Amino acid sequence: MLTGGEDNMTGFTDTPSRRNMISGDEDVDSSLGLGELAQLTVNNEAETAYDGSNTKESYRKTWNAKYTLRSHFDGVRALAFHPQEPVLITASEDHTLKLWNLQKTVPAKKSASLDVEPLYTFRAHSGPVMCLAMSTNGEQCYSGGLDSMINVWNLPNSNIDPYDSYDPTVLKGTLEGHTDAIWGLAVNHTHGHLVSSSADGTVKLWAPQAKTPLLKTCVIYDTETGKPIVKLEQASQEMGGVFAKYINRVISHPLLPVTITAHEDRHIRFWDNTNGTLVHSMVAHLDAVTSLAIDSQGLYLLSGSHDSSIRLWNLDNKTCVQEITAHRKKFDESILDVSFHPSRPYIASAGADALAKVFV
Repeated sequence: MLTGGEDNMTGFTDTPSRRNMISGDEDVDSSLGLGELAQLTVNNEAETAYDGSNTKESYRKTWNAKYTLRSHFDGVRALAFHPQEPVLITASEDHTLKLWNLQKTVPAKKSASLDVEPLYTFRAHSGPVMCLAMSTNGEQCYSGGLDSMINVWNLPNSNIDPYDSYDPTVLKGTLEGHTDAIWGLAVNHTHGHLVSSSADGTVKLWAPQAKTPLLKTCVIYDTETGKPIVKLEQASQEMGGVFAKYINRVISHPLLPVTITAHEDRHIRFWDNTNGTLVHSMVAHLDAVTSLAIDSQGLYLLSGSHDSSIRLWNLDNKTCVQEITAHRKKFDESILDVSFHPSRPYIASAGADALAKVFV
């Protein structure tokens, strides 16, 4: 398990000043590093098809937008799929979470995609909801917000009537202990423990059925002992710029000892967990890389950026096999989260434009 922030380890930073990096057309190549970006291979041909599960029906050449989720009144900060069902949870700056069943759709008025209406709205946070995590069995989800609270929710039935009366048992409990905004949540699927990272500079490990954290520390790597195992050491030349210090997302490869980080300087970097060294770095987008997701088989990487694009990467050769323009910008922000469904051929994106989109 990995955490960090402005100290080069993980976290989410919002730095508005990062946007104005281009002064003129003649400076575009040098300021954006398009020399590297121009070398990316974009390939939508059949041999790079994505197979999201072990069934032939999920074989796909490209991902196409199918569902648009419209109901939030402000930016959608996070999303999480149910581990088995075609169900999605979204978290928004409008202080709410929403439950969506992708099998309950209505035709969109002005496009070929389908609109999905929320079946349930979760209300308990007193400020923007910044992060989400789903339990291993899909029976609970966890949300963290600017109010420094972590709420534990029992998921309603995916066929619930949206007009049913309020059910007080949906909010299972609240985990209190942080003193500032919650920026990240993750579930340890082996033990069912929850890990939270906060702007108060701490990471906490929780047993969700308890109300107090099991560990309180700034960095945790071993969830059994709470002791650090390895530190991802930056290369002085590779990460010397000010924007390279800001890491917006950290994920681990499901099968290999590799950690992948998304950076404010438009880079994605790959690290060796055994010795903490940087093994690969690439310019991945035209603006800050805000979000990462990796499929359950460890074959493909999904990245989202404030350049309004989602990119699908073949992890074997580090090439971009598809680019999707998914969201509009709002106040210099665009895509805030991306996700693979663990067992079905869905990917999803969350945007500052208050929309979530699902691709098949």
